[in-house]
Amino acid sequence: MADSTARRARLDTPREVRRQLVRRPARDSDRFGVFAEQFARFMGTATFLIYMTLFVVVWMLWNVLAPEDLKFDEFPFIFLTLMLSLQASYAAPLILLAQNRQEARDRVIAEQDRQADSRAHADMEFLAREVASLRMAVGEVATRDFLRSELRSLLGELEERSEKADRSEDAEESAPG
Repeated sequence: MADSTARRARLDTPREVRRQLVRRPARDSDRFGVFAEQFARFMGTATFLIYMTLFVVVWMLWNVLAPEDLKFDEFPFIFLTLMLSLQASYAAPLILLAQNRQEARDRVIAEQDRQADSRAHADMEFLAREVASLRMAVGEVATRDFLRSELRSLLGELEERSEKADRSEDAEESAPG
């Protein structure tokens, strides 16, 4: 016994594995979640409402119009109430499970949308900075219209000088000398 206590006290030896007498059943929560979503989706359809209405009407008509020995649920329809309560008690958790799974999907989609919006916002800011830098660069570069106007003014000055030179030559030639 002292040897066993000493072995348990040591941290460098693994503990003995205890085997369970009854194995727990393995359950796939995703498969059950898919079932819950399909069930909740079906319960939200007109088909389900029609089926439930037909079931209740047939139940009530049978128990009102059938011969006494074939009736199984008399007028207050206690058994029908019990059946509907049982159905509701199973449906509510399944619907909640389906809503939780949908909420988790919506949360992932919202996060992906937020990331995409953030990337688009960063891209727009980058493009706005690029456009601003191009405007500044274009403002510093001589444009075609600016060059044309400068060349026209230079041509006008050259023509004036040429006319002045021609006048001065004409004046020198006409002057006696």
